[in-house]
Amino acid sequence: MRFNLKVIGDILGILLLINGGFMALCLPISIYYGEHDWIAITTSSLVTLGSGFLLRYLTRKKKSKELKKKDGYLIVTAGWIVMSIFGALPYIISGSIPNFSNAFFETISGYTTTGASILTDIESVPNGILFWRSLTQWIGGMGIIVLALAILPFLGIGGMQLFVAEAPGITPDKLQPRIQETAKRLWFLYVGLTLAEAIALYFAGMGPFDAINHSLTTMATGGFSTKNDSLQFVEPVIQYIVIFFMFLAGTSFTLTYFGLKRNFKKVFKNEEFIVYFLFTVVITIIVTATLLVVQDQPFEKSLRDALFQVVSLVTTTGFVSADYTSWAPFLSVLFFVLLFVGGSAGSTAGGVKVIRHIVLFKNSFLELKRQLHPSAVMPVRISGKAVEQNIVYNVLAFIMIYILVFLVGVILLSSMNVDFDTAFGAVATSLGNVGPGIGDVGPMNNFEGMPTAGKWLLSALMLLGRLELFTVLMLLSPHFWRKR
Repeated sequence: MRFNLKVIGDILGILLLINGGFMALCLPISIYYGEHDWIAITTSSLVTLGSGFLLRYLTRKKKSKELKKKDGYLIVTAGWIVMSIFGALPYIISGSIPNFSNAFFETISGYTTTGASILTDIESVPNGILFWRSLTQWIGGMGIIVLALAILPFLGIGGMQLFVAEAPGITPDKLQPRIQETAKRLWFLYVGLTLAEAIALYFAGMGPFDAINHSLTTMATGGFSTKNDSLQFVEPVIQYIVIFFMFLAGTSFTLTYFGLKRNFKKVFKNEEFIVYFLFTVVITIIVTATLLVVQDQPFEKSLRDALFQVVSLVTTTGFVSADYTSWAPFLSVLFFVLLFVGGSAGSTAGGVKVIRHIVLFKNSFLELKRQLHPSAVMPVRISGKAVEQNIVYNVLAFIMIYILVFLVGVILLSSMNVDFDTAFGAVATSLGNVGPGIGDVGPMNNFEGMPTAGKWLLSALMLLGRLELFTVLMLLSPHFWRKR
């Protein structure tokens, strides 16, 4: 198979060291609140750090640092799985989630920034464990930035190449000469926005612990909350702050970087951002109008509820401000469709991504013209630039496989005696990394009642969706394991 196993092991060891280090950050929270979970956090951190050091020690004599595509696929998938296994330790050891299947589900839901939860009483969980729960999403969101910038384009994942074409340092503009420098700038941006939201939430009246946790999970577009009712009963100003940062988190971090550098020409010439913004506005208007008629609510509340839920679902954050499944059947269908939209490429959002939808629709309309003018050369253009045909094919294949995986997932989950609506909602929200769905996994429910086999299936779908399908599915191909 000729994998560079020593380098792969070394990188996995580094990931475990990072994981263990973040676990240790939860210890001061536990000690401050005087809760018993400090023992579980300390033990989990030491086990994870020790495993990371051991793995690096065993792979210290590396023959070559060169990584091939096969190594990349293996590292990305194995990394997320290994992180999730060790990340489940605080839940298990503390007794907050003693069952391994449930603990793994909660953890991989965090790292993939899905936000689907099995916890029925979140507020009874110790604060140190809750902070770790939020950190798993923040770590996952930060990891996605690195994936989108440095790894997925290298692996040929369609749509991500388009993001790289806009990233500072990789474009002809050469704002930064090295991809590592670009990643550092985007990380600083990620940290800065997280702090900015935490400060804004605190001054808006949210407690410091809740403000920090919600800012961590907002910028990761994860949606884990420290409250059983999510953000339903907070002050309107807090909801507006979260809406703003959810929208930012669903925007390409590169565009946000350009915006902060006052290069607004780059921002407003980006076709994906324009479609993302206008789509959000149009759907919000439709939902607001429906609420005014059906719910007979005041205009401001109808607008706020509509804007919050639309932005939350489009960006795959999954925070909840109201039970949208009780509004109207039409809106339930509409919100189900939003589970398949996704945010922008190069953001922490999951889902299909807006850029892929644009490529799909543009190519479909161009295909009609090609039938009339078979000799004409009509490339798909995004933001005025022609998209390479191999990327178009990759995007079309991605969407077809996405639909196929969704249908297979629904069939498999239905075979476990899960009702049709719930199976549709659970698979769609897991594959799209959204969080709440429809049926028994709607905004007022959780995934605790899912059969054990169903939780493992949904965990696999979360990983598939987060790693852009091909990264994981490639490992199932016999060609991948053949010696070359």
